[in-house]
Amino acid sequence: MPPYALDDFAFDLRRAVPPDQIWVGSGTGTVSRLSGTVCGVGGWFAPPHAAADSRLTISFELDGRTISDGTRPGAGDRGLLPAGGTWRPDRVTRRGTYHQYVDGRLISLAVESTLTPRHGEPGYVLTINVRNRSAHHHNLRLQPTLSGTDIHIPLSDWGWVPPSPSNGTSITLTHTGLTAPLPPNGDATFTLAVHPSGATASADPAADAATTTRVWTARLNQALARIPVLTSDIPGLEQYYRRSLASGLVCWWDHPDFITTPFIATSGLDGGALCAYAWDTGGYAPTVLSLMLGDHVVDLIESFLDADLTDRYAIAPDGTGLGVAYAYSGWSLTMLARAAAADRRLDPGLVSRLYDVLTALDKRFRPDDQTGVLRDYGDQSNLLEMRGAGWEHVVASPNAERAWSLEALAELAELSGAALPVDELRASAREIRTEVIRQLWDADAGWFRSRYPDGHTELAYSIQAFDVLRSGACPPEVAAALIEHLRPGAFLGEYGASSVSAEDVRHYETADIDWSGAGAYTGEAPQLALTLWERGESALAWDVLRRLFWMGEHYPYFPQDHYCDKPGAPASGRRSNVIAGLTGAEAILTGLAGIRPHPDGSLTVHPNPVPTGTLTLTGYTHHKHRIDLTITPDHTEITVDGRRTNPGQVVPPRRGPTG
Repeated sequence: MPPYALDDFAFDLRRAVPPDQIWVGSGTGTVSRLSGTVCGVGGWFAPPHAAADSRLTISFELDGRTISDGTRPGAGDRGLLPAGGTWRPDRVTRRGTYHQYVDGRLISLAVESTLTPRHGEPGYVLTINVRNRSAHHHNLRLQPTLSGTDIHIPLSDWGWVPPSPSNGTSITLTHTGLTAPLPPNGDATFTLAVHPSGATASADPAADAATTTRVWTARLNQALARIPVLTSDIPGLEQYYRRSLASGLVCWWDHPDFITTPFIATSGLDGGALCAYAWDTGGYAPTVLSLMLGDHVVDLIESFLDADLTDRYAIAPDGTGLGVAYAYSGWSLTMLARAAAADRRLDPGLVSRLYDVLTALDKRFRPDDQTGVLRDYGDQSNLLEMRGAGWEHVVASPNAERAWSLEALAELAELSGAALPVDELRASAREIRTEVIRQLWDADAGWFRSRYPDGHTELAYSIQAFDVLRSGACPPEVAAALIEHLRPGAFLGEYGASSVSAEDVRHYETADIDWSGAGAYTGEAPQLALTLWERGESALAWDVLRRLFWMGEHYPYFPQDHYCDKPGAPASGRRSNVIAGLTGAEAILTGLAGIRPHPDGSLTVHPNPVPTGTLTLTGYTHHKHRIDLTITPDHTEITVDGRRTNPGQVVPPRRGPTG
């Protein structure tokens, strides 16, 4: 039996919080419901096709009487009323009701629509079922209205911003019929399809919808085959884990013209960020993503290496480099390569290419003006994109990540046989860590300073400082001082973490939440929890993670960022989904459960206790070994291939030239 089915990811739309634009994808295209309607459809994308301004609205003519679909204020007969629905990875189903006593007789209709993006062809399928709940006979006619145009966007041009509506070619609506009798307690089903004019018309829309479901079922079986199933009686934990996995799944594209199959987009559902940033693709959930991709993870790494990361931060779907040099790209790609090495011995040529890219990216940024050991990463365009001065130029992070990356490259070189100067790499890493503390640590403030070229310094209390903990640059007293800032009213809100401490009056703001305060980029809080588990701060790690459990109850997949002082995210202007949503699962598996694969092929398991309840993970697969574990506040049980074992190394390193 496959570990998960599509219904395991079903989401009750009544629980959705902003942003309320709900999208669904097929792997080659996406489509959105039209908010406030039962049957309406909004924009859709199927690269290279973009129909951002497309709208399909439906009204119903019943015995000559028009029933509109769309929420309108006021009392009385306001047309078809939304009554909830369900999102699934392959489709969105919505329900509505019309119940009016008119001219001496009851009209009572139940309406259900199912919206499914086509797979392999542009467009979508909309199925509408109308059920007569009265004892009267009716004659029904659907009245669809389609607007908008389709524009052609080359695959090289799909970047962060969604394609804008502009003059294009027309869009076509086809259907299987628009009229039907409605006998007492009977029903009628209508199937409509929308596609660009000139594209392949749907010969059988119902079959097209079934194809999308079949493809999605196969995708789940492929992507989640090695991901363990989590069950728990801890409120919110199980749903948070599943929504985290869903966040990764909706970034999975299998478009035949993309540079890799699958292609992992940073976002993509709303047409924006249908490209892959090295930073969030590799930097937030490398272990889980490597498990999902299998051997395809190497293709993904190579696609980034083929692009010029010394001058670009992302790749378009066809592999074209996009953007500017980004300080975190090298570290992120090294993270992903290290995770990939746990399942396979990396080719020495791949490791050497990775070293060459990191070396070239390192030279892209000028040495610091004191010792030349650290790098000046310039302004916000290469860093966090805060809107004020602060975390810029010579900064602790990503200088500390440079040190981690050099050590990781040395390790990968030894394991793969790549001819790299491993002793020199490790010596450089030690020197960088020393200089991060010597040059930038302010013991009185208990925080890192950022230094500008003219000597000006800033104390910007950014969440990014906690990544220095992960990179091994912090002596115990520095780590303790940093962790003291993790408290309510500073970095912790009731619903997550703040990207900038609320106590930082110079840099904290409430409008740009992903990196400037009042919330955070979706991967940051779970990554913070993971960092704390890695540091042995189990209670604090749990306290950070549990603040996010509301997200599993209120999102079908996680958005780009979210608030930390209230449940929700900005209503517009952000990406609807993000690959960094996988970080929740990464934190649970490698942090809370302590399941850690290593580049030599070994696997260690060091679970952390939960404060209450029970957590069970079943079916984690590593080199054909099955690992299951149960965690309670005072007990842990680990089994490998059905045999109980103690915490520690549960799978030994691989042997031989190919592992």
